Amino acid sequence: MHDPILVEVTRGGRVESAHRGAFAVADAAGGIVLSAGDIDRAIFPRSAVKVIQALPLVESGAADRFGLDDEALAMACASHNGEARHAGVAARTLARLGRDAASLECGAHWPMLPAATQALARAGQEPSALHNNCSGKHAGFVCLACGLDEDPRGYVRPEHAVQRAVKAALEEVTGHPLAEGSHGIDGCSIPTYAVPLRALARGFARIATGEGMPATRAQAARRLREAVARHPFMVAGTGRFDTLAMAALGLRAFTKTGAEGVFCAALPELGLGVAIKCDDGASRAAEVVMATLLRRLLPMNEAEAQAIDALAAPVLRNWNGIEVGRLRAAG
Repeated sequence: MHDPILVEVTRGGRVESAHRGAFAVADAAGGIVLSAGDIDRAIFPRSAVKVIQALPLVESGAADRFGLDDEALAMACASHNGEARHAGVAARTLARLGRDAASLECGAHWPMLPAATQALARAGQEPSALHNNCSGKHAGFVCLACGLDEDPRGYVRPEHAVQRAVKAALEEVTGHPLAEGSHGIDGCSIPTYAVPLRALARGFARIATGEGMPATRAQAARRLREAVARHPFMVAGTGRFDTLAMAALGLRAFTKTGAEGVFCAALPELGLGVAIKCDDGASRAAEVVMATLLRRLLPMNEAEAQAIDALAAPVLRNWNGIEVGRLRAAG
């Protein structure tokens, strides 16, 4: 089947481009409330499931054993810009373990925010693994390994105790079995497992409500959501969708982007989870779909609506700052 067009890109009053995709909105029992496209095709959720990957860090007791604060927990769920504050929190987390950036196995890249890259270059510095957008998650993995009294080395491999715990959490929360050897390799080198949108939406409804999970896991999910709501900057950064949306909505919504046009959300007061995949991997389209669904599903006050409406119909400008078009939800 062909997924429907979800987002249109306009210029000069005409539709210049279009993005196809699928989405599912589900409750914790797996009931589908709203959907479009093929929601049963398994997709790699990539970084959209970081909150699920962070559950073992909290429920194992490792986060408390090493005194991780809310900023560190929010960073464990983050795909951040690599700004100075992000790198600092990742370094602080590792220092609590008596470790440094050399323990991270995510690789190094320049910060995602151009201003942060320019600041680093002006200071004559090279990027480290602390600037990797996944450094908070990986610092959490190192913490989990230490909490399990395991050698952290090789924690990115599927056979390591850390990744076995992460895989088990993903299976149990989504209710989707993950066959051994069925994984791909994510950008930060950990395994990524393909899961249908239907199951991802159900999993995020469980993250929202705690339903269908043991009490310790439900408490861990709530703690992570609260940490992100207190520190939305840590989960993304300057100008990013997740930070802007959660700064506006607080605990009403947990949203998380993933690479290749994936986006997921937990909506606690509605007891719903959302999972989106844009076929061409366009993050800009996934953001429009997410904002549109948030606007449709959540009653909002004027300030909340204004913030989310700006994300649902972003303006396109040329190099002179002239508005040349917009993105908009289709249909």
